[in-house]
Amino acid sequence: MTKKTGNTRPQPVLRYYDKRGINEAFNQFLGIDDADRRLLQRHHNTLLEGGEEFAEIFYSYLQAYPATAEILRRHQERGGEIASLVRTQLQHLWNFLSGHTDDKSAERLAQVGGVHQHFGIEPVWVMGAYLLYWDHLHARLQNNPLIPPADIPKLEDAITKFLFRDMGLMLEGYWEASLQAVEAEHRKVEELQQQVTSLLANLPQVLWSVDVINNRPLYVSPTTRKICDMTIEMPIPCLGWTVPEDRETVQRAWQQALLGEQVEVESRVQAPGEYAMRWFRRVFQPYRDASGRVVRIDGLMEDATEAKLTIERLHMLATTDSLTGLHNRTLFHDRLDQAIASARRSMSHRNVALLLMDLDHFKEINDTLGHPAGDAVLRLAAERLKSVLRDSDTLARLGGDEFAILLPEARDGRKTAEVVAKNILACFVKPFMHAEQELYLGAGIGIAVFPEHGEDVDTLMSRADVAMYGAKHRDTPYVFYDAASDPHTPERLQLSAELRHALEQQEFELYYQPQIDLHQKRVVGIEALIRWRHPQRGMVVPDQFIPIAERTGLINPITDWVVAEALRQCRVWHAAGYPLRVSVNMTARSFQQPDLLDKLQAQIRSLGASPECLEIEITENVLMADIENAAKILERLHRMGITISIDDYGTGYSSLAYLKKLPLHTIKIDKSFVLDMANDDNDAVIVRSTVDLAHNLGYRVVAEGVEDQATLDLLVVLGCDSIQGYFISRPMSVAQIDRWFADCPWAVGG
Repeated sequence: MTKKTGNTRPQPVLRYYDKRGINEAFNQFLGIDDADRRLLQRHHNTLLEGGEEFAEIFYSYLQAYPATAEILRRHQERGGEIASLVRTQLQHLWNFLSGHTDDKSAERLAQVGGVHQHFGIEPVWVMGAYLLYWDHLHARLQNNPLIPPADIPKLEDAITKFLFRDMGLMLEGYWEASLQAVEAEHRKVEELQQQVTSLLANLPQVLWSVDVINNRPLYVSPTTRKICDMTIEMPIPCLGWTVPEDRETVQRAWQQALLGEQVEVESRVQAPGEYAMRWFRRVFQPYRDASGRVVRIDGLMEDATEAKLTIERLHMLATTDSLTGLHNRTLFHDRLDQAIASARRSMSHRNVALLLMDLDHFKEINDTLGHPAGDAVLRLAAERLKSVLRDSDTLARLGGDEFAILLPEARDGRKTAEVVAKNILACFVKPFMHAEQELYLGAGIGIAVFPEHGEDVDTLMSRADVAMYGAKHRDTPYVFYDAASDPHTPERLQLSAELRHALEQQEFELYYQPQIDLHQKRVVGIEALIRWRHPQRGMVVPDQFIPIAERTGLINPITDWVVAEALRQCRVWHAAGYPLRVSVNMTARSFQQPDLLDKLQAQIRSLGASPECLEIEITENVLMADIENAAKILERLHRMGITISIDDYGTGYSSLAYLKKLPLHTIKIDKSFVLDMANDDNDAVIVRSTVDLAHNLGYRVVAEGVEDQATLDLLVVLGCDSIQGYFISRPMSVAQIDRWFADCPWAVGG
């Protein structure tokens, strides 16, 4: 409502309004009445004249300012046209001069304001635009013959009111759009904050940030109380629950962070009244201001208990024998190395004594009563050994039935070791009880002393092993290392070095010894026997270099060469009309290599040979060392078509009754039973028993070491299947055996 007094301008009546009544409020506040509306409508067309020119001037004016010109340029880049904007401006001028003050016109003006806000048009530019409007319309009013002079003051007043209404409503729409944009951003920020808070609450780590200048927290993640349900301590959360022994370490790490260093520290945390203790990892990350001063430290804290326990478990697995709980070979070597280093630094010239031992008769217990019984006996043996050693001594199980004892800081290494060796032997006098059975074990002990017998781990272990071997083979309970009886002489070391080049230099050669089938009276197989034709030493037999090859790891490539060469020669014989099977000996290391089967398949395939022409010979001790794994390998070899033969049968610890579970084909009776069987009734009985039992189990029997006609005749009587030995032929080169095929009294191939 407005009141008019004489010629004075109407005074608006102020009142509060809401958004729904803003149009009414503007009309009321500005004093716009029907007379103003009619006056504008009456002179609408007159005022509109020159509008096109005004629109051109308006946009030229906008182009003159860099900020508004940039907006117009982007509008054109998006496909907009200036001409379209000119038409829009003319339409706005037309609407303005129409004198409409209804709600619809107010909504349109608010929308225009929203569009301006959306395109980044600043309010100050809008004010300038309305000033152009006023200048243009004021010019149209002056001396216009179409407008009566009496109407000009009233018309000028009406235009002013409508300009302010138009500008106010448009700016109101602008601010409304701005507020909505701000509220939308606030909502986004709130949603993001909620997501971050939810994420941080779900993380197991504690995150915090501390203003170190004012010693106040800037942020502490919600998970803190899950770890420390107490008042947050500053500057280090949960410091009060850190065990006293670790607290100083954490505080020292904090001081390092204050100096600008990133620090990571582990400590134990224990809640009041709780028995369980947890490990936590803290990370302190300093933040510097522009001057380089540390003003903030960001921290992370996470539960590392499981990782710590896992590391401890892995360390235990890596250093502990799972069967007995003793130290294993890895940790023992480390302890021995430390003891040697300590003795070397000692001013009192202390010794270090090393004892290696293995158990006598353990193999018989394992084979007779089974592996569970053997494992139980090993655990009992470990307990007895611990009972006779000092806490400072180190006891380890190296594998199988082999144990090692370290005696550090000994004043007299020999005397100390001898006392301990006697105590060990005494503790084995009493029988071991298992399943109400009395089991008796002995021990063979080898002793090496630092520095007398060596000054490093490998040397001492090697020489203690040599001494133990001597004790086992001389029926002496314990033996000190003696260089005179060491098979590892410089000559053998030289041979080991030369062995590495033998394959490259093609110095190996295969000799062949035939096997005769007594029933068919024909040569049915050939055993391949490796020889080393050394350029200086001449012919070197396997007994001299195979043990070295096993110790140095060269046995596998040598075995690969033997298999390939034997298969190649077998193909040559087959092509020449001699369908023979070739036998290859395989050591324990070669038989246990993980890729044995893959390599055999590849060799057979690449050479175009038949698997049936290959026979693998292994000793019974190789099988019994790990019967379960051996059974899997034998089964796969059997499925491939490769024949399996047990070599040197009778010298190991197995029995045919045990071997019957394996997919074997042939039993080769060791020559020690065959050589004198024609003169020794005991040997003859052993051979007969072996032949009968093997046949009952479906195995072929080959007798090695046949050196005379009497032995051959007796083997025929006993029903032996095949024979091999010097009476038939010594091992021969390829050229020699080819001539032998032509002249021998036996048919060749079968």
